[in-house]
Amino acid sequence: MSWRFVTVAALFIACLLTANTIASKLIVLGGLVLSAAIVIFPLSYVVGDVLTEVWGYGAGSAPFWKGQLAYDEILGTTPRILAASLLAYLAGEFANAYVLAQLKILTRGRWLWARTIGSTVVGQALDTVVFVTLAFAGTVPGAVLTGLIAGQWAVKVAYEAAATPLTYAAVAWLKARERVDTFDYGTDFNPIRL
Repeated sequence: MSWRFVTVAALFIACLLTANTIASKLIVLGGLVLSAAIVIFPLSYVVGDVLTEVWGYGAGSAPFWKGQLAYDEILGTTPRILAASLLAYLAGEFANAYVLAQLKILTRGRWLWARTIGSTVVGQALDTVVFVTLAFAGTVPGAVLTGLIAGQWAVKVAYEAAATPLTYAAVAWLKARERVDTFDYGTDFNPIRL
């Protein structure tokens, strides 16, 4: 495992922890009610895309995650946010990494922008619906909840699209330094191994 992989993985985890620390704060941005996590969480998808694109699905699906105890300690006063976030993360990140890896095979490694944005559309949709519903259902009116889901999803996808040049730069730099470009032919994409 290279220092570059460890650095990117650490940045990925830092984004998740930071986003979850501020997730229960609601803000209004341009007339949309959003979770404050919108400021940092979309960056986790950019970094997750870099992990999957360079090191493959196995790295992008976070098999190294061992931080649940620290997560519980940091967010112990907000178990609903924690549960919503964890379940949303599992659904969204799995879908994001899966779609990205499959699109990489399908496109033969071309059109990185389409792969990253396409995987984000799917992954962030799952993440947003699960998180917002579990975190805020019953605490805000139904119309606000629906608007929160739509607004969060739209901002996250726009964020990913805007970060595309950064993603291209990071992927190109890491592939050149690591001398690796993983295609997930024959990969077992089952997220639950019994």
